[in-house]
Amino acid sequence: MKAAIVQAFDEPLVVGVDGSEPSLRAVDWAADEAALRGVPLRVVYASLWERYEGAALAQGLGKPSERVRAEDITEGAARRAQARHPDLKVSADVLPEEPEYALVREGRHAGALVLGTRGRSGITELLLGSVSLTVAAHAPCPVIVLRGSHDNQVTPAVRGRVVVGVGGHPEPSAAVRFAFEEARRRGVPLEVIRAWRCPAHETTDPPPPDFVRGCPQSAGDPARLHEEQAAETLETALRDAPEDVAVRRRTVEGHARKVLLDASHEADLLVVGARRREGHLGLQLGRVAHTALHHSACPVAVVPEPM
Repeated sequence: MKAAIVQAFDEPLVVGVDGSEPSLRAVDWAADEAALRGVPLRVVYASLWERYEGAALAQGLGKPSERVRAEDITEGAARRAQARHPDLKVSADVLPEEPEYALVREGRHAGALVLGTRGRSGITELLLGSVSLTVAAHAPCPVIVLRGSHDNQVTPAVRGRVVVGVGGHPEPSAAVRFAFEEARRRGVPLEVIRAWRCPAHETTDPPPPDFVRGCPQSAGDPARLHEEQAAETLETALRDAPEDVAVRRRTVEGHARKVLLDASHEADLLVVGARRREGHLGLQLGRVAHTALHHSACPVAVVPEPM
């Protein structure tokens, strides 16, 4: 199961384009990432234009007008990537199908998928878009969605770190392995974060004076116990950590969603896991991944994890 989900690192990188400025920024970022990995870059445009094009247009132009536009977009994006990295092997393809389905299928033979967002500022930046959300939820490979001020580049590092969140499953995860590889390629430290919380006690009585931030600080200091458990989970998740990547361990009290969003302001890439439930057809994103995709201050890599 795990081998079917975690993709090989020598497979091509795929970037989805639609001619918008965000997708062109994604091409720049994907070209850098592909060059860093030493793998080919595949530029894909997917649209069901045949459903909306009339026969007269198709006969008059020799091709449907949307097909002509799609080819212009992909060819332009491929030239852009090639100009950025002349030695990079770049291919482009136009697929007459729904973008969500086409990109998820492309992910079966990709090291990762790279997608842009709708906008850069204001309320537009908060709208992830149904394509990016659906692909991140269902693709069999890591999906990197470019959020925040990513400066159109992978290297040189702007903030100088990759951040990954460790969840409640203590075993080494696909997300942690992916994060190590990304940090190694960039030559930056990996910050590994385990968020923890002390459950509030169910009582109708007012909290005692020593009740701090939801956790009593007496009677054996349960808060410290929860923090120690978080540290143990962190160490277990890192038991196979490679020695050639500098690791910064952090246990932070608070909701994982908020803790990782705060960390994204100081990261070049935020890595989160998403557990895939076999046979489940619904949206397969947890609250942490869903929040990161909508609000992260840096690009987010959603890495599928087996249940």
